[in-house]
This record gives sequence, C-alpha cells and structure tokens, in this order.
Amino acid sequence: MTRATYTLPYGKTSLRLELSQEQVLGCLHTGFAMPLADDEPGLRPHVLAALREPIGARPLSEIVTAGDKVVVLANDQTRLARTELFLPAILDELNLAGVSDDAVTVLFALGAHRPLSPAEMTELVGAEVARRVQLVNHDCRDQDRLAHVGQTRRGNEVFVNQLLLDADRVILTGSIVYHFFAGFGGGRKAVVPGCAALSTIQHNHAMMLDPNAVIGRLDGNPVHEDLLEAAKLVRMDFLLNVVLNEDHQVVGIFAGDVQAAHLAGCSFVDALYGVPIEQRADLVVASCGGWPKDINVYQAQKTMDNAIQAVRKGGVVILLAQCPEGAGNDTYLEWMRRYRSPQAIAHATRTGFQLGGHKAYAVTRLLAHAEIVMVSDMSEDDVRELLLTPASSLAEALRLAETRLGPKPTVLVMPQGSLTLPRAKPDAC
Repeated sequence: MTRATYTLPYGKTSLRLELSQEQVLGCLHTGFAMPLADDEPGLRPHVLAALREPIGARPLSEIVTAGDKVVVLANDQTRLARTELFLPAILDELNLAGVSDDAVTVLFALGAHRPLSPAEMTELVGAEVARRVQLVNHDCRDQDRLAHVGQTRRGNEVFVNQLLLDADRVILTGSIVYHFFAGFGGGRKAVVPGCAALSTIQHNHAMMLDPNAVIGRLDGNPVHEDLLEAAKLVRMDFLLNVVLNEDHQVVGIFAGDVQAAHLAGCSFVDALYGVPIEQRADLVVASCGGWPKDINVYQAQKTMDNAIQAVRKGGVVILLAQCPEGAGNDTYLEWMRRYRSPQAIAHATRTGFQLGGHKAYAVTRLLAHAEIVMVSDMSEDDVRELLLTPASSLAEALRLAETRLGPKPTVLVMPQGSLTLPRAKPDAC
C-alpha cells in the first residue's frame, strides 16, 4: 500500500503525517510567486523601487518635507510582515528627504492585543532600526492617549492614538492576508483597529454578524467599509504592504496610496492564496503554518475558518496549533467559561457583543459544520473548555477522526492553513 508523507509546521518545529495515498484528495498549497530576496540588502532595491514608483501616489520622498515629524505604523508578532527587511530602506528614504531618525516614531498597531516587550519590538524591526528611532506600543485602553476624530455612517465613534494627530506624516506598513470577516488584512487596518480605541474596535467588529462580512470580500462588506471610513478620518499619507509566501519570504510589495495599493495587494493575495478544490473531504488536517500563526487559539481560529471551507458537513478538522500562549485572550476565555454551548455563545454575541467574546463566536459557530480535533501543547481540560476535542498527538487525532468517520476517510491536507483559502465548487458536497 502506497503511503503519503507530509511534514507539517507546528510552532517552531514540525509534525509528521502519514496516510494511505488512496485516502488523499490533495495537499493544498498556495500558488507560487518568486521570492524577491532573502535578506534586507537583497530586498532593498525592491523596496526603494516601490517607494519611488508607487501606486496612485507621489513618491514617498515628494510627500515628506525636511523637518517633518513622521509616524510609521508596524505590525505586531501575530501578523508577520518581515518589517525588519523593509523598514531600514523606508528610514533611509526619509533621511534623504530631510527627515532625521529622531523625528521618526514606529508605533506598533496592536489593536486590542497585548503590549510588546522591548526585546519583542527590537526583534520585529531589527536591531539597527531599534537603535535609530523611538518604538512605541499602541494601547487601546489608555484614554489619555486617545483622541476623538469623528463618527462613521454606521455610528462608530472613532478614537485613535494621539500620535497620529501629532504627526506631520503617517506611513502605514504591514502585510496582506485573507481576513475571516474583514475580507483582507493590511491597508486601513493599521489605523483601525491597529491604533484605535477598544470601543471603536468593538463597534466595528460587531458587524461580523452581517452575512456580507466574509473572508475574501471587500465590496459590500460592512466591516471593511467601516474600517476604511474610520481610517480616513485621520491622515494616511503613504502605504507599504507586503505579501509573504509559506516560508515567510516577501513575494510582493505594494506601496503608494493607501486604498489603491491595498486593493492591488488584495488582488495579488486572492490569486496566490485562493486554492480551488474539486470536492470537500471527510477529514481536513490543517497546520496553521507554525509560529506565530499558532501562538494561541485566538490566532489559530483563522486556520479553523479556512479549513472548514474544505471539509464536508459532519466531517472532522484536525488542527495542528502549538498555542504556547493558550487561549490568547482573557475575554475569549471568560466567555467560553460563562457560556457553555455554541447556541448560548451565539445568543450572547447577538445581544451583547464584546471584543474577545467575538472570538468565542467565531470558533464555536464552526462546530455546527464539523468537529474540530486540536493537537496542541495545551492541557486536555483547557482544550475541552474551548469546546474543542483534545488530542495528545497527531496519531491520536487520526484515531479520533476515524472513530467518528470510519476507516480511511478522504483527506485534504493544509500545511499553511492560515494562508490557504480552499474554494469549493458550489455543488461540492
């Protein structure tokens, strides 16, 4: 009997999967795009070209003026962007335009995520940049550092970090991936939710209940439209977003006008990450893609959402997510402890939406379609508390799946589940 073998990322290590070849419907990979470079010197010419020949905007050097105070927004570790590879070139371009390093602040667009330690900030931007400019965490709960800038058409009162208002120029950076209810990440999300107040983020994210708030969709998506409108209430002078491949290499750079460059990047992502499938499988084995995509369940949920697109109703998803930080959000965990069924969580979300609690809804709504068996470093009790099925190993997870599905279920494998979006035919089972 022919065996199929796969090496699947797990944290900073990997797990080995062996299956009978006759079971495997396919191994879903993103499309191929040639990496631009593997290091900062190699990437620099590509970054400079993007800064000097931007999409829908003047070159960065013509936008800034000597003496300007500049704020650069950057991703945290949960949304890998390889900031350390492109930020030195941005700073050097600012220097050439007369903006000194001491006039530049890198503001980490954390949204409602935890603050970064100095060591984490240095790792994200690189030691050189950390020595050159000031590094600051955004805090969505610090009222003294938030300013009201207006209201969106959907009634969202927008409060953002005061540093955005104090700056002469604001540059957005980050990466573009699919997002399970905002359509796509990147672009406007660096401002809102990245540098917004908790109340602003919560008002926007409550729109995830709208049926048009789905992965891969921008037109008519109320979450995206509200994010964009909110972000436009503050200055956004320039954007540089990257797209990464499965190996975290930069394969695309999109710079220029915040909206136009972001849309170009989204089209690139759709072509690269969207994977057509002929039929849904009985069983999907999905890795988040390793660290930092599986740093906690809060982040791993995105892989669950993608994997559900590839499994038949009543099937099983095996999720490989190390989750060294556990659930990853106190409110998420509190909701799972308070509301002990998907139905109760859905009701609570519709009647009293709360950021963090929305992740409880995002996860448990999937359970109506398929069982999720989780291989992680978390305790069995902690996994069960999240209404997921624990497995101590990949072998045990396969045994649990076969107990439910029978011997030799059909299988789709997703080595990079956080990136890959399976696109089934409308009539696929």
